[in-house]
Amino acid sequence: MATLPRHVLFGAAYYHEYNPKDRLERDLDLMVAASFNVIRVGESVWSTWEPEDGVFDLDWLQPVLDGAHAHGISVVLGTPTYAVPPWLARHYPEINGQRRTGQPIGWGARQEVDFTHSAFRFHAERVIRAVMERYADHPSVIGFQVDNEPGLELFHNPGVFQRFVDHLRHEYGDVETLNREWGLVYWSHRLSTWADLWTPDGNAQPQYDVAWRRFLGRLTDEFIGWQADIVREYAAPEHFVTTCISYERPAVDDELVSRRLDLASGNPYYGMQDDLRLPDDRDPVQGWKTLGTWALYESADRMYASCQDQFLVTETNASHIGFPWDNKPAYDGQWRQAAWALIARGARMVEYWQFHSLVFGAETYWGGVLPHTGEPGRTYEQLSTLGAELRKLGDAVDGLVPEADVTFLYSTPTKWLMQKYPALAQADGTPDESSYRAIFDPFYRAAFEAGLQCRLMHASQLIGTSAAPAFAPADAARTHPLLVVPAFYLADDASLAWLDAYARAGGHLVLGPRTGYGDHEGRARQSVAPAVLHEAAGVHYDEFSNISDPIAVLSADDAELLLDPGAAATRWIDGLQVHGATVLASYDHPHFGRWPAITTHRAGSGRVTYVGTVPNQSLGRSLFRRLVPEPLAGWPTLPETVTVTTARCRDGGRLHFVHNWSWDPAEVKTTTAFTDLDGAALGAGEGFELGPWDVRVLLETSGD
Repeated sequence: MATLPRHVLFGAAYYHEYNPKDRLERDLDLMVAASFNVIRVGESVWSTWEPEDGVFDLDWLQPVLDGAHAHGISVVLGTPTYAVPPWLARHYPEINGQRRTGQPIGWGARQEVDFTHSAFRFHAERVIRAVMERYADHPSVIGFQVDNEPGLELFHNPGVFQRFVDHLRHEYGDVETLNREWGLVYWSHRLSTWADLWTPDGNAQPQYDVAWRRFLGRLTDEFIGWQADIVREYAAPEHFVTTCISYERPAVDDELVSRRLDLASGNPYYGMQDDLRLPDDRDPVQGWKTLGTWALYESADRMYASCQDQFLVTETNASHIGFPWDNKPAYDGQWRQAAWALIARGARMVEYWQFHSLVFGAETYWGGVLPHTGEPGRTYEQLSTLGAELRKLGDAVDGLVPEADVTFLYSTPTKWLMQKYPALAQADGTPDESSYRAIFDPFYRAAFEAGLQCRLMHASQLIGTSAAPAFAPADAARTHPLLVVPAFYLADDASLAWLDAYARAGGHLVLGPRTGYGDHEGRARQSVAPAVLHEAAGVHYDEFSNISDPIAVLSADDAELLLDPGAAATRWIDGLQVHGATVLASYDHPHFGRWPAITTHRAGSGRVTYVGTVPNQSLGRSLFRRLVPEPLAGWPTLPETVTVTTARCRDGGRLHFVHNWSWDPAEVKTTTAFTDLDGAALGAGEGFELGPWDVRVLLETSGD
């Protein structure tokens, strides 16, 4: 069984082969001085492993692995399949991926290859086996990363399309079934034979897109699983096998691909400097790099959600990240803050990209632990302080389980559908391809800003399928008493029935816009919305509207929900009609005021709260403070710049991670007795100061 060292793995991706000068011993000495104990190697340089077809050079890595072992540094060895050598592109030009049918991507970047092509697979397997045969049993190696950030492209290659057609034949059986399920009578799209199916380039059928995106996600899963199976032929039982997920890649389903691996790994890149300040009233667009403290935590919770277990951070900010025009290295203290935040939410490894700043290539200004001079600077010094703290931590985070006040249901298929058929518009009226996140994220952010801790779960993990059920509704109601479900558009009847049963069994179900409106094929349901759930919710609707400007929201007369100033609805309104629910808030508007904004209704021994809009920060915070008036963290009064997250240790102990996300020092009072990493005791009710961009890690010593 794969195992991890019990301490936090702390280090960087290391590419000795990129350096114009031989400085291996110098680098390893610097790593040891900074308390680094892990490096990742080998995943980016197929053309170094195999400079010509069938000509292998495997010796170059030996000094790196030997040196790492001699310095007590563990190694994660990568397979180099995401960046193909030029000779392979020259010999087999047909393996180039196509973003549109018949239009190759071209060469010169990475991940441009159709990884389903047999020529690519032959050569990929050959280089994987060559590397594994040579180094799998090296004593420095503790695990393997297969490929890197899979799912970058939506391939339109003819072979991929024909595999899709075969998949549909097995899935639906015959074209008449497909015609019926996809509604292909529309616009005269009825198929007479499988050969009639058009390629995805100009497709306008949502049902087609749902199937196409799911299929491409399965191809990515199959590719990563194929590599993992090869690697396991050589790996020892204690070795782990993982990949490196960039969560916004269009063709990766993180939960699906992680099933084939021993643990999940991801790359949380985040905006630094003022992007981490609290309080924060900005609403930036999120992408591969997140912006905002809440979004950093959401990234960590998404990584935990992939396997519902601790995870590895395979890449994150060393210095400035991205591009020559976007250089914003962290303020002093922010590296510590971000690392401890990730660890608090389940990270067992924090690995920076990369150790050196490159002097060439597309990522020249993606700063490393060392600057372009190759000599230690501020980043190295800051990370050295963090490394010393992590060394003191020892094995305290082994088996750490982050606590959660609220569970969120996450739907990758809905995200994919809304990228092509967005529910929301941008400010200029054009479609917002990030519509799923634009609905989901405000709910998550509101919970975070209300002082709550969140757990994300994919529908397959919480509900499961008829063939493989996950939680029974009553069990989920006990273990996940507050379940928030925004924008669960692609939902089959069984999933909605499960949510209904969850509420009636004692859970508190919070529904957001677009939940229960479409079915598993993306077809609009003919029943009133939310389908299956309207009786338990005590409301229904058959009308909805996009809105361009925020609309003020007012508390109901009984003031059961007290709203912060500025509470408002944004972007969307469901025209809720009440049949038994209690109205908590309404719109201050001559037209939309006829409908409630938020309702709640007793269902069985539980409750359903319906939020008919995308809440702004004030409205969202107000709602979640009502939903969970006493957060698990148990710190009742905190400065607005301070957050506290908590997690349970394997031995039953409880860690508190106290952050100050500000330039201003903050005074905090304890709620119980603690000791810190240095062994210093803090009594219950005792005050302590957090400096600018500071964090304290505290272990409860009483009140367990």
